Amino acid sequence: MLAEASDYVVVNKPSHLLVHPSVPGNPPTLWDGLKGYLAFEIANGGQVSIITRLDRETSGIVLVATKRESARRFGLAMQVKKFTKIYQALVWGWPEADRFMIDSPLRRKGEICDSSVWVKQMPHPDGKAARTHFRVLQRFTHHSSNGEHFSLIECRPHTGRMHQIRVHLQQAGHPIVGDKLYGKPGEQCYLDFIETGWTADLEKKLLLNRQALHASELSWQDELGQHHWTCPLPPVLQNFIKNNDPASLI
Repeated sequence: MLAEASDYVVVNKPSHLLVHPSVPGNPPTLWDGLKGYLAFEIANGGQVSIITRLDRETSGIVLVATKRESARRFGLAMQVKKFTKIYQALVWGWPEADRFMIDSPLRRKGEICDSSVWVKQMPHPDGKAARTHFRVLQRFTHHSSNGEHFSLIECRPHTGRMHQIRVHLQQAGHPIVGDKLYGKPGEQCYLDFIETGWTADLEKKLLLNRQALHASELSWQDELGQHHWTCPLPPVLQNFIKNNDPASLI
């Protein structure tokens, strides 16, 4: 738990945890855990409304409203873009510029052409507007991957499209480490994972068993002032960075 107030909580979601139940028999989800943690509040008229959602493999900050009034207030704030979200991502390669921006509409690939993965998104001029600013935080060489270059990048999405950061980084030529769908090895890793689960072959190709994307900061402004939370990279991503050539850090 990162913060707790009378009408909301802010939690640090670990990777591999679904936010919401999707089908009967699903493994436990963040929503299930919050229902248990907030059982007293729910029994007294409260609720669990997850405001900022993350992909299953993405870790980090999630804001949860615990009352109807706060859920409505946060929902309206999201609509008028009062929230600022910052992510950190470990990516393949060293971008040419320390700061860059991708302004590229996104559309579901299956609506345009044949796609083995229906949910996969792609840049398309007829898609929904999507813009992300990026800033390189570190550049390093990873010893356990034959001297490959990697970067730690700060990501500031200005829109909230499905898979936006992942697609924009792939488009920039610097896909996220461990991303089975948009990563360097290609979407076949996602299809193989669905069929076989995690294997030594997938580990060799992806390096991490999760996409290295983390929701590190969340802030918003209201009548009570500025609210701001931070959440450090989880140990598995910190350790990936530590196994590097220190001379290459910026």
